[in-house]
Amino acid sequence: MKKKHIPTTKFSTKSRGVLLGVSMLFCLLILNLSNLMAQCALCTKTAQQLGDGPAAGLNKGILYLMVIPLGILSIIGIKWYKKEKVTRTMEDGEQ
Repeated sequence: MKKKHIPTTKFSTKSRGVLLGVSMLFCLLILNLSNLMAQCALCTKTAQQLGDGPAAGLNKGILYLMVIPLGILSIIGIKWYKKEKVTRTMEDGEQ
């Protein structure tokens, strides 16, 4: 009986560098989150009429609501990438 080769999912040196760079960029963006302006033109006009306090709260709320869909898309993308990588490795092993 032939044993199936199960590929490992360890990162290569190049992949680790890219992953480290992306995570550092993500951390810097998160640390600088308070300075981001996420409002559209209409929301900016409305927030300016409300004053500084409500405008800051509105901007933080928009950013908070933006994190959830981006997190879900990131998880789906990572799972797809890992599955595709395993599938390609298995196909290359059969040929």
